[in-house]
Amino acid sequence: MKMTGAQIIVEALKREGVRHIFGYPGGVVLNIFDTLYDAKDIDLILTRHEQGAVHMADGYARSTGQVGVALVTSGPGATNTVTGLATAAMDSIPIVVFTGQVPTGLIGNDAFQEADIVGITRPCTKYNYLVKDVKDLAYTIKEAFYIASTGRPGPVVIDLPKDVTSSQANFVWPDEISIRSYNPTLEGNKWMIAKAAEEILKSKKPVIVAGGGIIASGASVELLELAELTQVPVTTTLMGIGGFPSTHKLSLGMPGMHGTFYANKSIQNADLLVAIGMRFDDRVTGKLDAFAPNAKIIHIDIDPTSIRKNVDVDVPIVGDSKKVLVVLNQIIKESEKHQWEEIRHSWLRQIEEWKKEHPMTYTFDEDIIKPQYVIEQLYEITEGKAIITTEVGQNQMWAAQYYKYDYPRTFLSSGGLGTMGYGFPAAIGAQMANPDKIVVDIAGDGSIQMNIQELATAVINKLPVKVMILNNGYLGMVRQWQELFFNERYSKTLLETDKIPDFVKVAEAYGAVGLRATKPSEVGDVIREALKTKAPVFMDFKVYWKEKVYPMVPAGASLDEMLFEETNKKDKKKLKADKIIMT
Repeated sequence: MKMTGAQIIVEALKREGVRHIFGYPGGVVLNIFDTLYDAKDIDLILTRHEQGAVHMADGYARSTGQVGVALVTSGPGATNTVTGLATAAMDSIPIVVFTGQVPTGLIGNDAFQEADIVGITRPCTKYNYLVKDVKDLAYTIKEAFYIASTGRPGPVVIDLPKDVTSSQANFVWPDEISIRSYNPTLEGNKWMIAKAAEEILKSKKPVIVAGGGIIASGASVELLELAELTQVPVTTTLMGIGGFPSTHKLSLGMPGMHGTFYANKSIQNADLLVAIGMRFDDRVTGKLDAFAPNAKIIHIDIDPTSIRKNVDVDVPIVGDSKKVLVVLNQIIKESEKHQWEEIRHSWLRQIEEWKKEHPMTYTFDEDIIKPQYVIEQLYEITEGKAIITTEVGQNQMWAAQYYKYDYPRTFLSSGGLGTMGYGFPAAIGAQMANPDKIVVDIAGDGSIQMNIQELATAVINKLPVKVMILNNGYLGMVRQWQELFFNERYSKTLLETDKIPDFVKVAEAYGAVGLRATKPSEVGDVIREALKTKAPVFMDFKVYWKEKVYPMVPAGASLDEMLFEETNKKDKKKLKADKIIMT
């Protein structure tokens, strides 16, 4: 039986197990939306902006491991997806985005709402397609989902000319996909894995650096087994947060620019780094020629182009993190028995001393709300069981530092691209995928306004997403840099959100609930009230405007050149930054 292209798309999505699509209609995709009107197995969520749709698909994918799906129209509808695609590409998130396109006969003629979305998105997608024949449609969709979800995951775009979606063809669904030029290496080289095991066995001061690949491959259990088996401490990058329990005694927290003192000191003093599913981003390494100067490096990654891209390594292993760790753990277990507690005793004791020397802490004041305190209260009240999304900036770093994540896929944040406006729509996508879980977006008063229109999406779909706005009246992270490096010349970072907008009234205008806290004693009550409210909630916390994120490694500095703040203990109410000290 023949189907239209629109019908083929819907049937293909059903075959892929898609249950939710985030999208926005337009002229050239109306036939697809019309077909979805009768599709009982697929729920299409109308967003208020195409960027929001892609971030929702992204949050859906990060929180589930499934492929997220978005559908938008041509021209500006398609170009509005670029930020979301680049966000997903930088963080290796599997999404498929369908974009409308003008009829094939008009492509290249500057037709109404025409844009070369294949050309535009080629640098920020894993792959993209322009479908020119309806007969190719089913296979293209199957292939797109395969590419998005295998190897190093990433976003795929399928551009759909209007005549292709309205033409007819027989529906032929392929049983499997075989691409001659695309064959990801899943099994690591056994000789190199054995070499890695040998290096771990003889190392005295090893550190595991785990990235987003741990979560993407589902290797959290194997990572925990490796760490406990060999008593090697673990630091997780921003993308790896949740891949190793934050409350575990071997956890070092996050490394890098705003990482913990003890994670950075451990890396700089290690004799071996075991890097798993991470790419040695500049925010992790700091000054490259001073990074881990005494360490041999084992690098496990499914993407061969990531190995030796930024840092020279001694033992390169291309393969899926989970599969490699299964073999590595088995080799270590079969090796000569070691008393790991004795071998690592002095190293772990040194790390404990570093933890005591510079713990993650801040100065509490009973009259002023500190943002760190708000996040600590959220952690205690939710018992660490919420899915946390973040915007970008100070709110993101505090969320990474002061909420403890013991489970994978519970911390969703734009790492590589650093996209303001990501967290709220990502929270909506995560809530749609996880209706029984608490989902909280930790936001800044600048970032939340980037996609604030998606509050309508949350309200209409009865999604009880909570937004925790750390309202300091500034673009906080930029202001922090201006204070430290530009002589407190606050050029265009003052937002004056004490005047415009009133976030409580904004929430109420959309049909949501707005709550506010202006002193620490109100923080817990506001969070509890929000969590028991079965509706979207904006929590507006008026936090201390001059609070900064510490520790901090300045741009161009090495990881052991960290900045700390020394507050004026004689007059806590002023909370004045007396000086910056370097260790």
